[in-house]
Amino acid sequence: MNLRLIIPVSCFLFLSCNQKSEKLPILGNREAVTRTVDGKTVTDTIYQTIPSFSFVNQDNKVVTEKDFRNKIYVADFFFTSCPSICPVMHRNMLKVYDKFKDNEDVKIASHTIDYKYDTPEKLKEYATKLGIEGNQWEFLRGSRDSVYTLAERNYLVAVNEDANAPGGYIHQGWFILVDKQGRLRGAYDGTKEDQVSKLMGDMETLLKETDE
Repeated sequence: MNLRLIIPVSCFLFLSCNQKSEKLPILGNREAVTRTVDGKTVTDTIYQTIPSFSFVNQDNKVVTEKDFRNKIYVADFFFTSCPSICPVMHRNMLKVYDKFKDNEDVKIASHTIDYKYDTPEKLKEYATKLGIEGNQWEFLRGSRDSVYTLAERNYLVAVNEDANAPGGYIHQGWFILVDKQGRLRGAYDGTKEDQVSKLMGDMETLLKETDE
């Protein structure tokens, strides 16, 4: 897969989420839908949302989109044996976890792209080393197709297998912010501390938004 197909989209999201605004932009694809209400033509904007999914977490429990309903969350893609950007990403994600720990309106979803090696037991070991308890930060495993399609089509994050890459996989290090309606609200470079600080500020902004 050519990563350049997805990187420009992600860069656009990155720039968009840095716009100064009291309300975060809604990102991703959108569609104008026209309907008739009381004899008048009304046009609504339908935004891209994260679809239904079903994965297994580090406790070998099934996790679906329902577990994220009415919550904001941050999603990323990684693998436990990653020798490159993942350790940096998850050191930074720990800052997010610590800041919003025990906030029932906030979750984190880390999707492994190593469907061969990262069993629930491996994910549990990984989570334990990070000091993660409970289910606020979910480490999720699914089939190759389910995870890769979700990453590229819905989160707009590039992932792939590559025998020549360190660890055998390549992926982008974006942290994707999702609102309570499942819409994309920001994309941040998870390897950069300043971007993670921006993410945490935007999460506070998003928590203050009233439901639409």
